[in-house]
Amino acid sequence: MDNADTVLHFTLSDGAVRGLMIRSTQTAREAQRLHQASAVAAAALGRALTGTAMLAATLKEPGASVTLTVDGGGPLGRIICVGDGLSVRGLVTDPTVRLPLRDGKLDVGRAVGAQGRLSVVKDLRLKSPYIGQVQLVSGEIAADLAHYYVQSEQSPSLVSLGIAASDEDVTSSGGVLLQPMPGCPDELIDQLELRSPIFGEIANELKHETPETLVNLWFQGLTPVVLSQVPLAYRCHCSRPRMRSALRALGAEELKRMIADEVNGAELVCHFCNRKYAFTTQDLQKILDRAQ
Repeated sequence: MDNADTVLHFTLSDGAVRGLMIRSTQTAREAQRLHQASAVAAAALGRALTGTAMLAATLKEPGASVTLTVDGGGPLGRIICVGDGLSVRGLVTDPTVRLPLRDGKLDVGRAVGAQGRLSVVKDLRLKSPYIGQVQLVSGEIAADLAHYYVQSEQSPSLVSLGIAASDEDVTSSGGVLLQPMPGCPDELIDQLELRSPIFGEIANELKHETPETLVNLWFQGLTPVVLSQVPLAYRCHCSRPRMRSALRALGAEELKRMIADEVNGAELVCHFCNRKYAFTTQDLQKILDRAQ
């Protein structure tokens, strides 16, 4: 079985419902490795990354991106993820958090918290980005994302996000998004609601089946049609030139202060992949000279 991460676009009942089936196991595993995340932190970040992939999958403008921020006041702190359609990256404030299991499952809701907001910023390469914010309803991320779709995009949606993780590894991760189109028959929506309990098992199912197989199994009788399938990966876009630009953006006075410090140069760390970039005092002086 091909285990590559993928975003699968499909429709049901002659386009009455559009959907996404995402396998994000390798993506979530890479995020855990980069951030040395505990099981519950990896689960929360993995769900958020999959949700970001959902949001990014509908971007049509070249170079467009979406940023998902979940800040619920829980011990994990803030989760920030960025996606561009083919790749995602993310971070969590405290990836070392560990909590007791709740009913035998990772307590993502408690780790994230529900006293805060979920925000979505879409950079569509226009003058101003689109910004949508909603109050969190559970901190479990899937229900919060569904709430966002209804409140900010006026698109009733069924969202399911699942991940199987330990402190050592992510063994499976994925998600399902279903969005009834205008005029969708109530009977079809009822059918989907009846089937919705099985969507919560997506992480376990993806251990044994491909996304395309699951679409055909879960939506048998609803004429599922696969439209396209694109790869997904955890990919950070940091680089030395970008870090140099970040230093330049600090301004001349801050650069002068850094140069005057006894410490030789500066070290910048990318929060999405933890890669370190060292700049000597001479490097800082060159940046300052060009900025003036």
